[in-house]
Amino acid sequence: MTGISPTLLKRGDLAPDFEALDCRGQRIALADYRGKKKVVLFFFPRAFTPACTLEVRNFRDNHVRITNAGAELIGVSVDKSEKNCRFAEAEGLQFRLIGDESRVISEKYGVVWPVLRIDRRATFVIDQKGIIEEVIHHEVQVYRHLEDVLERLGAETP
Repeated sequence: MTGISPTLLKRGDLAPDFEALDCRGQRIALADYRGKKKVVLFFFPRAFTPACTLEVRNFRDNHVRITNAGAELIGVSVDKSEKNCRFAEAEGLQFRLIGDESRVISEKYGVVWPVLRIDRRATFVIDQKGIIEEVIHHEVQVYRHLEDVLERLGAETP
């Protein structure tokens, strides 16, 4: 598995580039945001599960705060794109979701659980230069991802 990190990436690491189709069928590449805006890239285990639904709703309800703070929000799970699209539609998501069924993106970021082969609940705040400036990893306290992202971005309180 050359070029794939076996452990979760950390602050100061260069965020691995990726290119994929989001659930709307639109091309998305991390490199497109370089020099323009920060990226909040969050990985979640499975669409339609209780904890993941709560986490995604938290991001959905605060999406404007994240974009107003100058960041693009992107969600990734190892679900098929079709399932993520149904999830996005059911939850009324305005941000982009990627189905990483092949686990290429997830393995680059070191978020795949070895035995379960699903994503850890991990969020990366990536700066405009492509450097990871924060790694948030709370498996159980799903609300903490949003709180930590907003704090890191210095997002305004509503």
